[in-house]
Amino acid sequence: MSARAPLPTIAITSGEPAGIGPEICRALNRHRWPARLVVIGDTRLFGVPLPAFDSDAPARRRIEALHRPLARAARPGRLDTRNAAYVLGLIDAAVEGCTSGVFDAMVTAPVHKGIINDAGIDFTGHTEYLADRTGAAQPVMLLVGGGLRVALATTHLPLSEVSGALTQPRLAAVLRVLESDLRRRFRLRAPRILVCGLNPHAGESGHLGHEERQIISPVLRRLRRAGMKLSGPVPADTAFVPAGLREFDAVLAMYHDQGLPVIKRASFGHAVNVTLGLPIVRTSVDHGTALDIAGRGRADPGSLLEAVSLAIELAARGGRSRT
Repeated sequence: MSARAPLPTIAITSGEPAGIGPEICRALNRHRWPARLVVIGDTRLFGVPLPAFDSDAPARRRIEALHRPLARAARPGRLDTRNAAYVLGLIDAAVEGCTSGVFDAMVTAPVHKGIINDAGIDFTGHTEYLADRTGAAQPVMLLVGGGLRVALATTHLPLSEVSGALTQPRLAAVLRVLESDLRRRFRLRAPRILVCGLNPHAGESGHLGHEERQIISPVLRRLRRAGMKLSGPVPADTAFVPAGLREFDAVLAMYHDQGLPVIKRASFGHAVNVTLGLPIVRTSVDHGTALDIAGRGRADPGSLLEAVSLAIELAARGGRSRT
């Protein structure tokens, strides 16, 4: 009997059936992985026969499928509200497998938030949905790529709502999750985090906004006294200067479009979205459903390949023992 640890089992949700998710999932078969990969979705979408996943069977050296039938046949580029529940069902199956111990981590292909909401289902994104499904008090979105780790203090909110959502308790909770998971998941012994301000020039001593003085700085002072290595708040337009970034392990941006454009410029198509603060490992692609090219064989699977690789790595670092 081999003394080597068994292969981790990674669930991959195939996402919106009319988008590029099924196509990029199929590309996983072109590579050999140090893991057991299980793609969840309607097997008719993948274009190639895949063996059915059986958790009691020996691991295979190719991807396996956990079949979930579509509500309605899907056509590339054509959204259908009748498949919205199917899309969420794929996520639910992966979460249930992770929490029950069948899977060691989950990776998600892109979904289309608009069509899910058009179906009458309140859905703001994977991050919030996964937090609700796993009972996580404070999920944190972290993007990894191009030598950067960029986390977000707020996620899928209209810009007009960001300031009101940025409270001292929320910011402190986000920083604690970020620091803890940089230690636990990424094995950083003493993570150094650079924190952006919210306003231009980090508020310009209160002349361009009060959030830095009233919210961000007090939280940073308190957490520094508790031992966390935090710098800021710094103006966002100088936070990502390469020379300065070398001093830090991660940057915390205050809102979605303050942090994501930087990492997408550095590594679009190969960056990975990681949800911190969950009791399970979850990674995702850095792009959307790309309806305009779905079904044309032009989709770049690079981000999914990176997301699977990182999920395998994180599962190995923080995974439970399997029998």
